[in-house]
Amino acid sequence: MHPSWMAWLGESSDARPHQARKRRKRTRTKRKKFQSKTPSSTPSTSAAPVSEKIMPSPIISEAVKLSEPVREDQQRELFKWILEEKRKVKPKDSEERKRIDDEKAILKQFIRAKSIPGI
Repeated sequence: MHPSWMAWLGESSDARPHQARKRRKRTRTKRKKFQSKTPSSTPSTSAAPVSEKIMPSPIISEAVKLSEPVREDQQRELFKWILEEKRKVKPKDSEERKRIDDEKAILKQFIRAKSIPGI
């Protein structure tokens, strides 16, 4: 049937009603997405303006103490422990294996060095 006749009869011009439902649903969801993205343009008159309270920063009464530097032998023990833990790790792929090997090489250099840089 011709679309003009269908309109005159009050029927949908779309010969496939399931497509019309899909189109309506699509339009409805687009409208909802658009409305959720845009802020509401109607200002609410009942809401009172919120005054921001500025919190004063806490006063530090004590000076920050710097901890003692870690001794060299403790650093070596720490590096050895980290190296042992790195050896236990099972790499997932070749990139991770390379990264772990590089880290282990650096740790070995620190352990073998005569002086260790401070932590």
